[in-house]
Amino acid sequence: MLVGSTEFKEISEKILRLKSERNAVILAHNYQRDEVQEIADYTGDSLELSRIAAGTGYDVIVFAGVHFMAESASILSPDKTVLLTEAEAGCPMAEMITVSGPRFYSTHFPGAGKEFCYIYPEDFSLRDIKAKYPGVPVVSYVNTSAEVKAESDICCTSANVVKVVESLDSRRVICVPDKNLAAWAAKNTGKEIIAWDGFCNIHDRVSLEDVAAARAEHPDALLVAHPECPMEVLEKADFVTSTSGMLRFCRESDGKEFIIGTELGLMYRLKKDSPDKSFYPLRKDMLCPNMKKTTIKSVLRTLEHMDCVVKVPEEIRIPAKRALDRMLEIK
Repeated sequence: MLVGSTEFKEISEKILRLKSERNAVILAHNYQRDEVQEIADYTGDSLELSRIAAGTGYDVIVFAGVHFMAESASILSPDKTVLLTEAEAGCPMAEMITVSGPRFYSTHFPGAGKEFCYIYPEDFSLRDIKAKYPGVPVVSYVNTSAEVKAESDICCTSANVVKVVESLDSRRVICVPDKNLAAWAAKNTGKEIIAWDGFCNIHDRVSLEDVAAARAEHPDALLVAHPECPMEVLEKADFVTSTSGMLRFCRESDGKEFIIGTELGLMYRLKKDSPDKSFYPLRKDMLCPNMKKTTIKSVLRTLEHMDCVVKVPEEIRIPAKRALDRMLEIK
């Protein structure tokens, strides 16, 4: 839906009225549709939204994102009603790791150097890895289920993975589930990283050929890439960071043109924050279908019916909260 259209304004007015009646706050990830970002009270990456969820004084949290994000809000705010705007909005990468039982699926990954240990297909679950490497702390990406977080020592996001890994008093660290984020941590810390075989199907598809094509088309542009991209792409980037880091870098940079290596939803905020600058996608097909399930009508329906409630059981919530709290303590 076009932001600013008559239909957008009419639906927005209904949302604003219901939001006031419910004492609700709307959180939207940076990958959401333009219309959803526009109606949200807060937009951000996983770390920003986790902190907002933990500190909000509202009774209802409406989360425009995917399931693990709403779970994180429920973990941090058990006294609040957390609503996910689309019940079917999941994260394929989060489904690639389980606490016990077989993985969702696997793929070959050659590794990222001598300090990077690849988990082979005979390892089927997080508990299998922990049994194989007893005493080695587990860092779980926020892109995981509440159950996986509960089985972990600490969580991380793409914004703080290096700081989280460096904070641990251990030479070896298990990182799950994103192999590319783990490779980035291995490259930027002195730790030996034991990595899981997961990936984001949107970022992992980017290749060196894509980089070469984008640079040829936009020779004066800086390449900014998300650490979920493959290592060979990250090594060619001018700056590697989370979505919020991208917004900050592009806003503060003297550069006027940028190639953006992440999901296309970020383009709306980039252009809004820096209207005098030009932004080009690294690939034009970097669209997450799960993030795009939510529309402004989804937000309205959620507030009208108070459906898609996400509630994490206490026996899982308490240990998962410890892992998230440890992450949030790292500045």
